[in-house]
Amino acid sequence: MTRISRRPPRGAALLLALLILVLVATLTAAMVWQQRQAVQVEAAERARTQANWILAGALDWARLILREDGRVNRQRAQPFDALTEPWATPLAEARLSSFLAADQANTTETDVEAFISGQIADAQSRYNLRNLIDGSTGRAHPDELATLERLCQYAGTPTGTAQRIAEALRLAWMPVDDNERRLAPLPPTRLAELARQGLEPALLAQLAPWLDLLPRPTPVNANTASREVLAAVVPGLELGGAERIVQQRQRQPFETLDALRPLLPTQSPAAGTPIGERLSVATAYFEVVGRLRLDERIVEQRSLLVRQDDAVSVVRSERVNLVEALRR
Repeated sequence: MTRISRRPPRGAALLLALLILVLVATLTAAMVWQQRQAVQVEAAERARTQANWILAGALDWARLILREDGRVNRQRAQPFDALTEPWATPLAEARLSSFLAADQANTTETDVEAFISGQIADAQSRYNLRNLIDGSTGRAHPDELATLERLCQYAGTPTGTAQRIAEALRLAWMPVDDNERRLAPLPPTRLAELARQGLEPALLAQLAPWLDLLPRPTPVNANTASREVLAAVVPGLELGGAERIVQQRQRQPFETLDALRPLLPTQSPAAGTPIGERLSVATAYFEVVGRLRLDERIVEQRSLLVRQDDAVSVVRSERVNLVEALRR
């Protein structure tokens, strides 16, 4: 009987080994990818937490500065706020470690480079659109509409821009019953939200240096407003006269409204008793802008604060990742 020898299937064994090798390599690559993703998520979460902590501290610092300024105001015969005060000095971009180095108790060492900058601006240096619409009638005040038209003219916007803004605000703020409330547009709380009423974002950005939308009607602070805002708010005041006001307050801020009257046109209604309804020398609303640069991440926080007596409260606050915003 002939004996047949069986040889091991070398080809099949080699193929099986290759399949096992591919499987192991795939699983290893998947594990490495998952680990890398976990590290990236953890780093992003750590950066977000650090940014929130730093920006919250910067906001508290701004509140402390405004609270101290309010204490100084209460010691004056009449409070006033001007660009010569400490709160108006912007913080240039500085390395955060330079602040931590001043604290001898802080021995934390980190390789992360963080830079912070910011400023406090007078929100009442701009014209408040809350003054435009009469809350009881839902219509635009003729004098306030004329102010907005002059301001739009100075800003170089197209004809009819003031009417469009007034109509958008009228529709958003007009009194409605419960059945109509669900159909009414959402009332805006900031200038950029007027884009929901059909106004172009580029147009709103063009007007942003001179317009604002605060929670309640407010006068314009003559110690901080630009010459365009002053000329628009005071009927009969030309840009040349507004420039003289700006130059005068640089030498000496206006401590009272009476000190401002000689620089206003005598024929202007604002030169009489109603001046307090349009102009002021003190401010209740401030805008705080803080910017943090942490590695490749740039986060900006904009907050609106209101100061009442000893309290400085946050009205609204928003944070924007500037790097992501630029990529869009």
